[in-house]
Parts: sequence; C-alpha cells; structure tokens
Amino acid sequence: MDTDQLSKICKALGHPTRIKILEHLIKINSCVCGEIVDKFPFSQSTISQHLKLLKESGIVLGEVEGPKTCYCVDNAILDKFKAYVSNLKCGVTNEQKN
Repeated sequence: MDTDQLSKICKALGHPTRIKILEHLIKINSCVCGEIVDKFPFSQSTISQHLKLLKESGIVLGEVEGPKTCYCVDNAILDKFKAYVSNLKCGVTNEQKN
C-alpha cells in the first residue's frame, strides 16, 4: 500500500461517523443502495459527504445504479490496510521487509 493511499484511508477513518458507516458496510457484507441514511441520525447530505471521503480513500466503492449509488467495502483495499496496520503493530513495515 502506498503512503498516499494510506494517508487517504487514515483521513477517511478520522471521523466517528465514517468509522460507523464502514462498520455497517462490513457487517452487512453486501452493497447498500440508499438505505445508509436510514441507519444514522444524520441528513442525506451529511452521509453523502462522509461516503464521498470513504470512496475517495478507496476503502469504499460506489457504483451508480439508476438514480441511486450503491456502496460497499473494497475488501482488497481493506485487507491491505489491515496488513499494513498489523505490520506496524509488530514493528515492521512493508518497506523494511524489502
């Protein structure tokens, strides 16, 4: 994982609501079209802004289906992020392995 993408993911996860949205998407383990707003006590525009940052980070995918956008977790990116964080915990980064 490159440092630019890592930085974007960390920024995206720097807000409790975005973490909750990500947790929700991981929990349901499928794409969600529109009903995310119903799960949180925030306006459509607030949730849309949070989803936009999650999507820009690459950890969430958003695909337009008609008038709605469907969101789901990009498991490949999530796995890379988890591996990076796990390596930090052990004191070894990917760069040090090479």
